[in-house]
Amino acid sequence: MRLILLGTGTSFGVPQIGCRCPTCTSPDPRDRRTRTAAIIETHGKRLLIDTPPELRLQLVAAGVDHVDAVLFTHAHADHVHGIDDLRALSLRQGTALAAYGSRATMMELIGKFPYIFDPSIVVPVGTSKPELKAYVLEPGSRTAIAGVSVLALPLPHGDQLVFGYRIGAMAYLTDVKAIPESAIADLKDLEVLVLNALLSRPHPLHLSVPEAIAAAQRVGARRTFFTHLTHENTHAALEAMLPPGITPAYDGLVIDLAGP
Repeated sequence: MRLILLGTGTSFGVPQIGCRCPTCTSPDPRDRRTRTAAIIETHGKRLLIDTPPELRLQLVAAGVDHVDAVLFTHAHADHVHGIDDLRALSLRQGTALAAYGSRATMMELIGKFPYIFDPSIVVPVGTSKPELKAYVLEPGSRTAIAGVSVLALPLPHGDQLVFGYRIGAMAYLTDVKAIPESAIADLKDLEVLVLNALLSRPHPLHLSVPEAIAAAQRVGARRTFFTHLTHENTHAALEAMLPPGITPAYDGLVIDLAGP
């Protein structure tokens, strides 16, 4: 299995517009963070998690020319507003891409982007549109998606629920405020955990860095990578303050896992 972290930044991205802080002016390429998304490659299939605003640039940089399905964590703008970039992929395969998420997420996406999900909306001859087919995942369900077993984990994001996803020995959890005890059992024996870690101070919607460290240690994955990072710390500074086994992710990071 291979995990590619396409983007690892917060909703502002890094550098932030108009900011001249040490992180936003850093020459370290790891401090340039687009909005959060990932690719999972396993069993010859490729699953995309989320469609952030920089999706086209991310997929081109990663050399991705097709995906077999799209998983959405939730419908906030920084996770979905690159959805139109899927046009190149649905055109390439000649059929609608399968898209999965919670009922609330898929209904919101259908409402925001009806031209993508409604096959009765026909564009003029000589033009094109992205085409997706929506599928609802039930919380806590394990579903075969493109032949890959995916466990959808409901997790709190303020007063909303987002979906984290476990695939094999990897779990991808972003925009979560906590990992409930009920989810810890579903995260046993992980080789890799990807987890959001926003700021040094508490935030109403996201794990702070100290909270994320504590949550990661409770889960006990062999390797943990923090994502959805802000400009509060440079990559190097954050890496230096984290305990062994936990490290900041960065855009374009490729993580290979043993097994399928």
